[in-house]
Amino acid sequence: MKNVTDSFVFLGHWPSAGSFGFNTDILATNLINLSVVIGVLIFFGKGVCAGCLLSDLLDNRKQRILNTIRNSEELRGKAIEQLEKARARLRKVELEADQFRVNGYSEIEREKMNLINSTYKTLEQLENYKNETINFEQQRAINQVRQRVFQQALQGALGTLNSCLNNELHLRAINANIGMFGAMKEITD
Repeated sequence: MKNVTDSFVFLGHWPSAGSFGFNTDILATNLINLSVVIGVLIFFGKGVCAGCLLSDLLDNRKQRILNTIRNSEELRGKAIEQLEKARARLRKVELEADQFRVNGYSEIEREKMNLINSTYKTLEQLENYKNETINFEQQRAINQVRQRVFQQALQGALGTLNSCLNNELHLRAINANIGMFGAMKEITD
């Protein structure tokens, strides 16, 4: 690129005798940039003025920016609405969770009290059954002792009677008993 520039400088370089001269350096005079801009304006601006073209470009850009802002505002509004709905659902779920927690705690307390009461009743019944069993066993033991004492006393009495009685006493006891039965029979008739 430097070689091309140098060749144009070399061709256009005329030594000047004074302060007036012709500058043929096209890069220094910005001749290429001006010709491109003028060419573009002529090509795209046929039948349209340069101010109108610039105004249309700016209007289009303005419309795109306004549409983008409008869309952003709509999306923002929808996002805020969804956020509010989510917050409302969250509050509702938190209230329900609190209600479940309170109901759960009260249900747990109720069940705990029912279990305690049931346990006390069961313990009371077991205590009653124990006391009844103890009383029954005591009565049974007392009856067994009475029966043994009675049997031993009866055996002792029979032994004493058998050793003391002779035939004559035995006959007198039988006659006395028959007499008592006879007297009882007369009273009942």
